[in-house]
Amino acid sequence: MRKVAVQISLSVPARIKKRQKWFVASCPVFDVASQGETEEQARKNLAEALTLFFLSCHERGTLDAVLKECGFQPAYPPSTARKLTSTSYIEVPIPFYINTEKAQECHA
Repeated sequence: MRKVAVQISLSVPARIKKRQKWFVASCPVFDVASQGETEEQARKNLAEALTLFFLSCHERGTLDAVLKECGFQPAYPPSTARKLTSTSYIEVPIPFYINTEKAQECHA
């Protein structure tokens, strides 16, 4: 079996607040949060939580419904979708493997 690795990366807004000894990182767009002892660890943990969130949605076949429920709409042309400069963003990797022996021609 031959597999090809593909990684999609999303840039999502993140909020980080210090709560006593911990830093709490959240992505209000998807209502996902995590924490860490440092700001960097909280960011890393949030990215991991979001990766698991997206992979779970994909595995359950609910990604389209979740995006619609969160209010997502395609931005055409793509250049109109700009990041807000006053907002902090994190990169969220979403790894996939494609089994090239079983892959069918994509007609998306």
